[in-house]
Amino acid sequence: MDDKLTSLEAQKNADQHLDEETLFVVSQTFKALSDPTRIRILNLLCKDEHSVNDIAEILDLGQSTVSHQLRFLKNLRLVKFRREGTTLYYSKDDDHIMNLLKQAIEHAAHN
Repeated sequence: MDDKLTSLEAQKNADQHLDEETLFVVSQTFKALSDPTRIRILNLLCKDEHSVNDIAEILDLGQSTVSHQLRFLKNLRLVKFRREGTTLYYSKDDDHIMNLLKQAIEHAAHN
């Protein structure tokens, strides 16, 4: 019985380490991964960097749609950009999330 109480106390203490900011960031990350357009963009950026125009063309999306989604992803630090002249090139910024995305895609493809 003491072992069970110790285990419950450990779980309760672990939950207390999730402060409000951490909970918010985690929920926003899963929100980012719940949108098909953002998944497509992240999957593309897993492989290589691309400009907004490239992403729009490759994924057959509007430029404003891509820009809006990239802004959302950038605010979560899931993507980053570099400027070359007037062109912004986006790439992945967090390997942890990219690994999570890859695992989710593999899980979905597994029968």
